[in-house]
Amino acid sequence: MNTHAWGAGPNGAHLDARESRDPQQRDAEVAARLPALIARAKTASGFARILADVDPQAVTSRGALASLPVTRKSDLRPLQDETPPWGGLIASDTSGLSRLFMSPGPIFDPEGRGDDWWRFARPMWSAGLRPGDIVHNAFSYHFTPAAFMIEGGARKIGCPIIPAGVGNTDMQLQAIAALKPSMYAGTPSFLKLILEKALENGADVSSFKRALVSAEPLPPSLRAWLIEHGIPVVLQLYGTADLGCIGYETQSDGAVHPGFVVDEDVIVEIVRPGTGMAVAEGEVGEIVVTSFNHDYPLVRFGTGDLSAVLDGRSPCGRSNLRIKGWMGRADQTTKVRGMFVHPAQIAAVLKRHPEIVKARMVVSGTTGEDRMVLMCELGSSANGDQDVIVATIRDVTRLRGEVVFVASGSLANDGKVIEDARSLD
Repeated sequence: MNTHAWGAGPNGAHLDARESRDPQQRDAEVAARLPALIARAKTASGFARILADVDPQAVTSRGALASLPVTRKSDLRPLQDETPPWGGLIASDTSGLSRLFMSPGPIFDPEGRGDDWWRFARPMWSAGLRPGDIVHNAFSYHFTPAAFMIEGGARKIGCPIIPAGVGNTDMQLQAIAALKPSMYAGTPSFLKLILEKALENGADVSSFKRALVSAEPLPPSLRAWLIEHGIPVVLQLYGTADLGCIGYETQSDGAVHPGFVVDEDVIVEIVRPGTGMAVAEGEVGEIVVTSFNHDYPLVRFGTGDLSAVLDGRSPCGRSNLRIKGWMGRADQTTKVRGMFVHPAQIAAVLKRHPEIVKARMVVSGTTGEDRMVLMCELGSSANGDQDVIVATIRDVTRLRGEVVFVASGSLANDGKVIEDARSLD
């Protein structure tokens, strides 16, 4: 049973009052909840090892959380191989789980039995879904959790689902015409395919008034096409198979607002790729998420995705942090002269040279003739010794590299730590 006042906020625009509360109230709640989360995580053998030196009662702020180690999505496969099937990261036994998923890799993810376990009701409410509306769910029901994420959110709001899945567009068009769902949930490309097929066959899909899309990019041109073809509200959400909903787009009176509002039951940090250290506000970095999930309490989970904090509060009235959305992948590991160079190694070089405030390793040349150059921005009053930094690069990477000092602010704010600029011709 939902314990919050539904529809709190302007014209029932918010699922509950938590979305528009004073940020200080949110921070106080986070501080109060963190010790129990860390203690719960440490009941799982994997997190007991990862957080061995952490006293849960000392983690009472976002700053204290930021000192804990990052566990990245790329760690899941080796952890699950070592301690099958969950890597020692699940805090519930199997009797407390409802579904077991397998993503390519393979990587295994659980679903617990809690209400709206993946936290999808908020983005669905933001897109305009209300009790009694029908949802056409075109996410895959095969091995992966996206379709069940939608089902959990719809059930919480009070909406029936058409479990359409992917494919068989003729049958999908029949269901849409007969059952008249008001919301489409799925990938934007498959929605375009459905609308094109409807135009070709003269099928009635006019009941669609809104769409919640995810799992692939939504370029402005595609959003515009979908709106032009009869769907006035098209919003995105950002989530993963491990965490569920992380953030979602919002709208007021049909206008889509910038950025993705972070969900109320996760903490999002933006860190420099390869590290757990926060970037400056507005700078692109890796999305690291802590989830208040009783069954799967992921603590500082590095998604491998890039984004940046968007300044200010959303015009929709929701007061939580906003991020710019998906901006690429953080794992820029590159093979140079037969050896892998990792973002963590570049971070290690910078740690030894605090005079460098920002850097990018550029790998150029042709295949077999690799050139590795660390482009460095120095602090306003700092002096750098190129030869010393070159020696550090060799010590850390076991490869020869060059160093070039560049003007402050000249390196792009795109989250790249390693740029592979080689020609493959």
